[in-house]
Amino acid sequence: MKKIDVAIIGAGPAGIGISAMLKDLGVMSQVVLERRKIGESFNNWPKEMKLITPSFTTNFYGHLDLNSIISATSPAYTLRKEHPSGQEYAKYLKAVSEYYKLPIIEDANVDGINYSNNRFTVKIEGTELIESRYVIWASGEFHYPKLKTFKGAELCIHNSQVRSWDSLEGNEFYIIGGFESGIDAAVNLSRLGKKVNVLDRSAPWGEHTTDPSISLSPFTLERLREQMDYGRINLVEKTDIKNVTKKGSQFFINVKGETEQYISETTPILATGFKSSLGIIKNLFDWDNEKSYALLTDDDESTKTPGLFLVGPQVRHENLIFCFIYKYRQRFGVVANSIGKKLGIDTQVLEKYRHEGLYLDDLSCCGDECDC
Repeated sequence: MKKIDVAIIGAGPAGIGISAMLKDLGVMSQVVLERRKIGESFNNWPKEMKLITPSFTTNFYGHLDLNSIISATSPAYTLRKEHPSGQEYAKYLKAVSEYYKLPIIEDANVDGINYSNNRFTVKIEGTELIESRYVIWASGEFHYPKLKTFKGAELCIHNSQVRSWDSLEGNEFYIIGGFESGIDAAVNLSRLGKKVNVLDRSAPWGEHTTDPSISLSPFTLERLREQMDYGRINLVEKTDIKNVTKKGSQFFINVKGETEQYISETTPILATGFKSSLGIIKNLFDWDNEKSYALLTDDDESTKTPGLFLVGPQVRHENLIFCFIYKYRQRFGVVANSIGKKLGIDTQVLEKYRHEGLYLDDLSCCGDECDC
């Protein structure tokens, strides 16, 4: 059995970012386990989907590219794109992993983690075992779509299952869910000349707040407004879906509290988001009362299992949601500092990451709205 100090689960932006920072700190006894290939989730995005955060090569002036995951790198510089596609961003992640010579093992599907006597045993495909002092869960959510949000959801297709929007046949589509992925689907279908109906119970396109976890990004809103001018997108508010049924080749979308049905000749599209990947090790975390997010210490460590850390879009501290790349990367320094100190390493080197937005340990500054 291989014995190491840190096992990182997932080789996406969170796993690669925290691994590179730990290596810079001097943590050499580590391994990154990826169940498929580096950046696999991004490679599986619909080919038309792009990052909503813009990339600029601002490192020269001391500001980190919003889509960078570690210092002195920039997707804008590497890819020459302001809004990279998923496939392009995966190339950036691979470039970072190669530059830092990160110890990544691909095709290593972690199917269980046991904790005993202050040590973790990581099981790979139920056979190979790795013993680690600390574990960082950096697996994302893309491979865990919400497919059972209402009765009949199995009759629909989730947006994460679409490789390209031009592969869908038909002239009119119904999209259930109107946040980022739902509007992105609507925009791309409209660009193909398709008519699109977006059904959402909360109408996020009407929210106006500085927290992009709640409202649509400017990039998405701009594209939506552009396509709305063509009259092909219909935004339907307050549509809480009861169920979806099918008769012959037609799909019937039923809304709670309404007798009217939406009838679709094409398979309805689910843009209902994703579940937490923590389901595999949910017993190692305490959960909030609604079981919606894992409870963490100030160091993003499990309140139930010492030595188990969480990085990535599933990190949450009450009303603060650290989704999207530029948000969750801010907590890398917090986790690296905690593990470094536990290993007896001088963590002073991490101070350089503060001004780059990679080491945010004071959450009192979060939540401020813009004045104008």
